[in-house]
Amino acid sequence: MALIRCDFHSDALGVGTSMTVLLPEQTSSQIGLAGAPAAAAGGFPTLYLLHGLSDDHSIWQRRTALERYVAPLGLAVVMPSVSRSFYADEAFGLEYWTFLADELPAKVESMFRVSTRREDRFVAGLSMGGYGAFKWALRRPDRFAAAASLSGAVDLDRIQREHGRMQDPGMMRRIFGDAAVAGSDDDLFALLDTVTDPPPLYLGCGTGDHLIDDNRRFVAACAERDVDLTVDFQEGVHDWAYWDRTIQDVLAWLPLRSRGA
Repeated sequence: MALIRCDFHSDALGVGTSMTVLLPEQTSSQIGLAGAPAAAAGGFPTLYLLHGLSDDHSIWQRRTALERYVAPLGLAVVMPSVSRSFYADEAFGLEYWTFLADELPAKVESMFRVSTRREDRFVAGLSMGGYGAFKWALRRPDRFAAAASLSGAVDLDRIQREHGRMQDPGMMRRIFGDAAVAGSDDDLFALLDTVTDPPPLYLGCGTGDHLIDDNRRFVAACAERDVDLTVDFQEGVHDWAYWDRTIQDVLAWLPLRSRGA
């Protein structure tokens, strides 16, 4: 795999930002790591992999063996930075949703040899990034063939209502101002009522995770609406031991065309 730290200017944010990109690399002499299969004519399939509240674009590469996991798949991985934004256009800050949903894919697809086909585009994330992955897939279902959330902060309405208990009590006001998340396009439960033809979803959460009840409610909401959801509740907590293990399950689940999916 080729590992690229890409520093670039974002018009949506009005500042420079960074992303980490893993690109498949065909090799014959590298010891201990398989080379990637050749890219299809349209370019490599791409996974947008989103970080959690306390991290940035580098964290998946630093805390997991992600590069080793994706090397034999011929899968490009794009990891952007969005600060503590919940992947939203902030009321008193920067337009991270616009950056993520509109600007970033256009940048990536112009800079790198990746596919522009819906069936070759996926999104996943952990915690805040799990929420972001589902929000992106439910608001732009025509963009993705699959979306996965690990330990996702899927009930942002509850989090907003209880924000005073958080380490950063002013965060929700900075992001949403006086607007309520409930019923809005930032509410995953509300999006389930409005989305048509959502991509298949994968939800994983450790049974000892503090977000497990939120995730169970989301599973129930999907069941009521016949959403195609793969559920994986297994032993684990909100930590990198769990995410390093379960990102492998997500990669195995992705409907990559190279596997005949």
